[in-house]
Amino acid sequence: MLMHSRRSFIQTTSVTAAGLALGGGAAAGLAPGEEAAVGLAPGEGTAASAVLEETEKGKRSIHAFTKCLQFLDYGEMADLLARNGFDGADLTVRPGGQVEPGNVEKDLPEAVHALQKAGIGTKMIVTGINSADHPDTRPILKTMSELGIPYYRMGYLGYDPGKTIPGNLEMYKRTFKNLEKLNRTYGVTADYQNHSGDRVGGPVWDLYHLLKECDPDHMGVQYDICHATIEGGKSWTLGMKLLAPWIHTTDIKDFVWKKDESGTWRVAFVPLGEGMVDFRHYFKLYKTLQIKGPVSMHFEYDLGGAEHGHREVTMSRARIESFMKRDLELLKDQI
Repeated sequence: MLMHSRRSFIQTTSVTAAGLALGGGAAAGLAPGEEAAVGLAPGEGTAASAVLEETEKGKRSIHAFTKCLQFLDYGEMADLLARNGFDGADLTVRPGGQVEPGNVEKDLPEAVHALQKAGIGTKMIVTGINSADHPDTRPILKTMSELGIPYYRMGYLGYDPGKTIPGNLEMYKRTFKNLEKLNRTYGVTADYQNHSGDRVGGPVWDLYHLLKECDPDHMGVQYDICHATIEGGKSWTLGMKLLAPWIHTTDIKDFVWKKDESGTWRVAFVPLGEGMVDFRHYFKLYKTLQIKGPVSMHFEYDLGGAEHGHREVTMSRARIESFMKRDLELLKDQI
């Protein structure tokens, strides 16, 4: 596993990430056509076509996953992201998030309006959706569709220990197909995050079995290179290639293995470029596979509780902001 210094990260990312054409900043305002997308009728157009058009025009949005900003109101959050060069917010629309699912029809438009007022926007949200039949699912999909938000991250699915692994996958195939049908109705796309651990998506290969019969325009993956590296070591490239047709959104963060006080090795998230993720290799493959869609930057290292979504934090807002800006500048260096 490769360890990378910040200088090494800047040098390698500036060469390979330039091909991503990651645009940025409040000065850029909303992406071309974003204003027209608001009010999109359910089923009108697809997320894939909208993002393809954006990428062909030379812009790929960098969003901030806003779990670490839940201690701010919508306006404060939007202003912080805009002045530091983010293109948008990957909003938490889930229980305990910035937007509670029960209030989505009122609060999500307010959050989006705050972002637009600051000169940025959103192309992705994070939800707890893992069933087409849950009472929160349709209101969320309807509202995001009307606001022109193409992508949502699904909630996690667990393996039932009473079933075999193939039995679990057969069960969840039906879950994915039911969501695909509903997503098509609203013209949106669900992306499942590959997250390290023993839930669905941890080993990555299981996602292929769930998605191989699904329409990539409406079901896919939010590919997390950090968690893929945790689980896959040096073999993560194989999983990424396997899932490439369904990869829409992507996550960026870094980690190291660290012994805790008991001597147990555990994952510790660190600022970008200080960990074990091979960003040079990742961005090269990312470009080769022609993956399109917005990027979500995650800030999971110590931010005084903000990294856990706490409403009361022990680190100053200015310091949290400085960490976020530094990581963003590393990603966008010389672009």
